Amino acid sequence: MSLSAAALNAQSGLNTLTTEASVLARNIAGVNATGICSLKTANVIATPGGSQVSSITRASNQAVFDNLLNATSANATQQALSAGLNQLNQTVGDVSASNSSTNPPPTSPEALLSNLTNALQTYEASPSDSSLASAAVGAAQSMAQGLNSAAATVNQVREQADAGMASSVQTINSLLSQFQTVNAQIVSGMATGADVTNAQDSRDNILSQLAQQLGIATAANANGSMSIYTDGGVTLFQGGAARTLTFFPTITFTAGTSGNAVYVDGVPITGTAAGMQSTSGNLVGLATLRDNVAVTYQAQLDNIAGGLISEFAESDQTGTGPNLPGLFTTPGATSLPTSTTGLASQIEVNPSADPSQGGNPLLLRDGGMSGNPNYVYNARGDASYQGRLSQLLANLSAPTAFSAAGGIGTSATLDSYATASVSWLESQRSNATSRASYQSTLVSTATTALSNATGVNLDTEMSKMLDLENSYSATAKLLSTIDGLLGTMLTDLGNLPA
Repeated sequence: MSLSAAALNAQSGLNTLTTEASVLARNIAGVNATGICSLKTANVIATPGGSQVSSITRASNQAVFDNLLNATSANATQQALSAGLNQLNQTVGDVSASNSSTNPPPTSPEALLSNLTNALQTYEASPSDSSLASAAVGAAQSMAQGLNSAAATVNQVREQADAGMASSVQTINSLLSQFQTVNAQIVSGMATGADVTNAQDSRDNILSQLAQQLGIATAANANGSMSIYTDGGVTLFQGGAARTLTFFPTITFTAGTSGNAVYVDGVPITGTAAGMQSTSGNLVGLATLRDNVAVTYQAQLDNIAGGLISEFAESDQTGTGPNLPGLFTTPGATSLPTSTTGLASQIEVNPSADPSQGGNPLLLRDGGMSGNPNYVYNARGDASYQGRLSQLLANLSAPTAFSAAGGIGTSATLDSYATASVSWLESQRSNATSRASYQSTLVSTATTALSNATGVNLDTEMSKMLDLENSYSATAKLLSTIDGLLGTMLTDLGNLPA
């Protein structure tokens, strides 16, 4: 082999080593990188002039990556539900009827109803004691205010979920825009033979973030491009172009308010009208919380409020008039409500019996809160009259019809229904927390599996570094030897006689 050919071989070797060292440095830097950073490999081939890096590829495992995307979406769903249910659980934070000086007052409808029942029983035993009448009305006020507060919490949870959906939609649109840019770089790079491994890592990281917001499925194309679909089958990205998600938030929620759906090119992906409904991701978890869980709990609260208004209603003692609101009513009402929707946020103690509004708490015993004498039970004004109080306690012990919207039965005593509501909410919260914990474990397992399959092993890379150093030293020594030989040859040529 001539010295010039040896020099060319050595030079090509140095160029190859330089590229391999650059790839090695990227791998080592990726060990502590955030997100997905796959192992890169410089593929070396022999050439007539020595060697060269023909391509740079990265380690990948699509099956494991798909598992990670699915686990990420499922976990995000449960995390969103769990957070909302924990907030709703504040309405039943204390299910004890105890109200001692050392404990905070009860907040659950179950406990408040128990306190009201106890107050009525105490008053029934001494109907002439006006202080017990005031105490019973006070317990009723706490009951109404507890339902008002719980309904306000439900509306707040729905408003926050709706705002979270708006934020999620913005995030998804931003990620799809980023994906479109990176995807175009990959397609262009693969067409020209450029190194696109970093861009492929970036694309996978975008997909991971996208899966956090919405369940997705992907499909690879021959030119290196990728298509994205929701887990319900709606196209999010195809043919190099991203679709746009649209959503119009609802600022204020009350009972009966329906939140808007999320659309992709006019196709709904959330809500009951969605024929290709998405099933996982933060967006879906928020939509489920806003439209299903919170709505069902609101219906339960409204049913309890409706039951109170109905069971404490006063009847015409002549038998001719309709029932009218008694101890519990709604602002300005002159008749019983025809629907329970929204009653939990409106229920109040009748001003006629409320001492703070100039009312007479003894009307709880005597009746006639409407001012109509036909609705007075204690017509003789007997201070020891117990009939009306006994009737109210009997009403509380009797089965009541409830709307099926509450999801916990349509016939039960008010106390049993309130207890079932607390149990339902706790069951929903506990299940969501357990599922969130389970899905978090799956995400961790899938992340580890992907790292093992495609990640960088620092020990292996350090070993490669030593190999490259040895190869570099050998190549440098060869170049040094060739340089020495060329120098000697030039010296000898200079010493030849002219």
